[in-house]
Amino acid sequence: MRRLLQNSNGQLFVTQIVSRHASSSGATTHVHKPQKEPRKQQQQQPKATTTQTTEAVSREDKFGAKYCMGLVEKFDYENYLTTLLLPKELRPAAFALRAFNVEVSRAVGAQLSEPQIAKLRLKFWYDSIDKCFEPKTSNSYVKDQPVLRELRRTVGTTKLNKLYLRRLVTARERAPNQAFETIRELEDYADQTCSSLLHLLVQLSGIQDIQVDHAASHLGKAQGISMLLRAIPHAGRQQAVCVPLEVLVRHGVSQERILRSQRDDKGVEECIFEVASAANAHLKLTRQLLPQMPRLVRKIFLPAVPTEGYLERLRRARFQLTHPSCIKRDTMLPARLFWKTLFNKY
Repeated sequence: MRRLLQNSNGQLFVTQIVSRHASSSGATTHVHKPQKEPRKQQQQQPKATTTQTTEAVSREDKFGAKYCMGLVEKFDYENYLTTLLLPKELRPAAFALRAFNVEVSRAVGAQLSEPQIAKLRLKFWYDSIDKCFEPKTSNSYVKDQPVLRELRRTVGTTKLNKLYLRRLVTARERAPNQAFETIRELEDYADQTCSSLLHLLVQLSGIQDIQVDHAASHLGKAQGISMLLRAIPHAGRQQAVCVPLEVLVRHGVSQERILRSQRDDKGVEECIFEVASAANAHLKLTRQLLPQMPRLVRKIFLPAVPTEGYLERLRRARFQLTHPSCIKRDTMLPARLFWKTLFNKY
């Protein structure tokens, strides 16, 4: 008996059905099997695998970018706002650099209680810089760390100076109980931590100008000194305050009095005034170079806005570091940043 059967592609083939007696007598059964179906399926499998790999890489990229943004928003809110106002094409790389700086600064948080662990953490971030500059084909732990993964992507698309990244780490090797001796030493520390990051952000824009580098150096010093002043009310008894020893000796003030920061202590007021004046002088030099700055660089230098705001609040509080206006968050900062951006100023 012959029967016509139809496969899934609509092709007809004949199947011969024989009885058990015929099969036992040596009759053979001829079946026509289509062979094109498996070949098509085999050709589609690599395409599906490639698509899945691309989707997995895309998910990792989105996770890394969101992780960096969240890290900066949590631990460096003012610079988070300024980075949001950068052009869209520079934002992911800028957040990667900001997040790396946050991770390095957090690594030294246990220097007082566990100094050896803090040194190991800094060693990890220092060695990771070289890992980020290696080819992507090399197997390393960079792909498993979201901040380093984003930093490697930034290094791969933009020519960055490795020296500035290393300075962000080596500057934090300073012991927390080691006091600054002079104003110059304080400025050098601020230059290594804050100015280095501004230089990296300028390199992202592709602008090479001596005046821009000069302005970035002054702005970094102003921002770094103001950040150290803001950290004094939160410092522990074993930590050295950022007020240099030459200033303390000049006004006859101890570090204990700086930490207490009482309202009627004129000596403490004079010390804080002298340090804040050094930061304000660098900020003024940065503002004087505003007409020579390109439009894109003016957005990179937006951290000058929160720096100026803190110094102004400190002046109105008569240089009392523990005044509520100097400790709480500036609620008007987003509006002032938008206003400065609107008129291409910083």
